[in-house]
Amino acid sequence: MVTLLKRMLGARDDAGGLAPLYAAIVAVARRPHWYVEGAVADTFDGRFDMVSSVLALVLLRLESLGAPARGPSARLTELFVSDMDGQLRQRGIGDLVVGKHVGRMMSQLGGRLAAYRAGLAPDGDLAGAIDRNIHRGATVPPGASAHVEGQLRRFAASLDSHGLPALLAGDIG
Repeated sequence: MVTLLKRMLGARDDAGGLAPLYAAIVAVARRPHWYVEGAVADTFDGRFDMVSSVLALVLLRLESLGAPARGPSARLTELFVSDMDGQLRQRGIGDLVVGKHVGRMMSQLGGRLAAYRAGLAPDGDLAGAIDRNIHRGATVPPGASAHVEGQLRRFAASLDSHGLPALLAGDIG
């Protein structure tokens, strides 16, 4: 489906320029501490939760940079869609339903954007957003939620010190 859309709408050659940033997002999301200290399920869904959470924080930072970051933000989202499409196909999801799955994943990404935007606000409930979007209501060991919250807050704060050129180069720490 993604390939068909690219053929119909024309491929965006410049999306590949964001590959270092997307690779850095995936690398941050795959750090062992999320799955060990943070008790995120090391499953397809758990890894999706972390990639989409880290991506959401990067997209929020890009949003804060205004107009110059709108194009890169859209292309970064396209890379995410392409990656998720490929991941689903590797898992054996067929052409007839892969689009529905990707649509659901995009909806979840949108939900995380809203939840983390609100959660990172001065009186926001980031812990609640983590419980709903990462731990999905599961009972986790004491300290696991606090670990994930602390790490996401630190990551978001570190992103605030990065300008657009650094972000586009994949410098997200």
